[in-house]
Amino acid sequence: MSINQERIRLFEAELKRVFEVKQLIIEDESHLHAGHAGAASGGGHFRISIIAPDFEGLSLMARHRAIYAALKSYFPAEIHALTIQALTPSESTD
Repeated sequence: MSINQERIRLFEAELKRVFEVKQLIIEDESHLHAGHAGAASGGGHFRISIIAPDFEGLSLMARHRAIYAALKSYFPAEIHALTIQALTPSESTD
């Protein structure tokens, strides 16, 4: 298991602890940023798609803040950058 696969498992556990997760996909996009100054620090680039009723009534910015707060202990060592899609179950097309 690669270091970023291990990190993804930690992130998944933390997000599931904080939110009532209905669906969660975390992708490692670090390979897309090879050579980027941030990539040299060792922190990865990740894409998170999460569906949770906890986001009901929250603005996009508030949803992102909640996710950043849940993962704050992983910045900047494990996470350099995040791309986030945070939806409620009613907003999901699944």
